[in-house]
Amino acid sequence: MEPLFIPVFYGSYRRDRLGIRLADYAVGQLRDRAHRSELVDAKAVGLPMLDRMYKEYPEGEAPPEMEAVAEILRSADAFVLVAGEYNWGMQPGLKNLTDHFLEEWFWRPAAILSYSAGRLGGARSSYAWHPTLAEMGMVVVPSTVAVPQIGATFDENGNPRGDAGEAVSRGMDKTIATLEWWASAAKEHRKIQKPAF
Repeated sequence: MEPLFIPVFYGSYRRDRLGIRLADYAVGQLRDRAHRSELVDAKAVGLPMLDRMYKEYPEGEAPPEMEAVAEILRSADAFVLVAGEYNWGMQPGLKNLTDHFLEEWFWRPAAILSYSAGRLGGARSSYAWHPTLAEMGMVVVPSTVAVPQIGATFDENGNPRGDAGEAVSRGMDKTIATLEWWASAAKEHRKIQKPAF
């Protein structure tokens, strides 16, 4: 398979972030499969609460950090979102980052990796992201990873541990394989037919 570019997006702003372990693990797993990947950390990017979308700036006048993310989006073959759950919903940091862009997301697949401190592994956050990503022009692949009790499932070095860690590893393999299929298919079809915007 031709290597793909699959960035991983993460959105927690908390001081003691545990979901970053899952995000870093996802980047590593993608690289182990010979794909190019990088972490896009909403906190590190530091976009303000949404005022103007990227497309609302005159060409060349968007803030540099916004321009950098736009370039990553335009170059990507697929996306991975690491979605924590806050009060049965989305993390505001990740949602704010994604909302700054629209057309840049179009016509590529996305996979959702969810997590929480509780037993449901961020399932309600994952569920909330599906219609949002569809509205943003993405196909959400059916395979997913839901990580319960994130602090117990990954050690301090970001390695999965215990039975839950083994389940994460198996789920990650299936999710990446599914994402590869959709990303490769979309990439080939874009060569044949330019998407209509």
